[in-house]
Amino acid sequence: MTELEKMQHAKMYIDKLANGINPIDDTMIPEDDTLNNVRLSRCLFYVSDILRQVIQNGGNINSDKKAQKIPFYLTLEQRSQYVPANTPISVSEITRSLNSLVDLNRYKKLNYSKITDWLIRLGALEIQTDFAGKSKKVPTTRGAELGINVEKRSGMTGEYDVVVYNRDAQQFIVDNIDAIILQN
Repeated sequence: MTELEKMQHAKMYIDKLANGINPIDDTMIPEDDTLNNVRLSRCLFYVSDILRQVIQNGGNINSDKKAQKIPFYLTLEQRSQYVPANTPISVSEITRSLNSLVDLNRYKKLNYSKITDWLIRLGALEIQTDFAGKSKKVPTTRGAELGINVEKRSGMTGEYDVVVYNRDAQQFIVDNIDAIILQN
């Protein structure tokens, strides 16, 4: 008997016990028996479900789905499906849109910091420190030429600056996505 068959057999026994049936002779277990305790029955149903998942996974107990994901990648067809927003948007909104184009069950998510790190290396963004010692990313002259700007927005705590990307800057990011995802 294979390990998978043993698991299936054990699951069958657990299912019967959870339902108040003696797995040996298929008779009902008396109501006052410890095996008919509601908490024990729920525990058995839980263990049965875990076994079901392991069996569905081909008997592999240590299924780490995150480790099985492949790095983010956009095909040419997926890139053509990206429609730049007419109004300037933040890099996190761009990233969210790009992530929506791939199957995130198979691919790792693209993190917005990959894009901003690449733009810093390119000289389109730079890190500035304000008088309070807080660092922020801001567009350089080259960044402004690409369509990266700073916009004032209002939130619950008052006004704040956000770096935004116009249609041209959004398209520039999509056109250079390979260089962005391949950087170290």
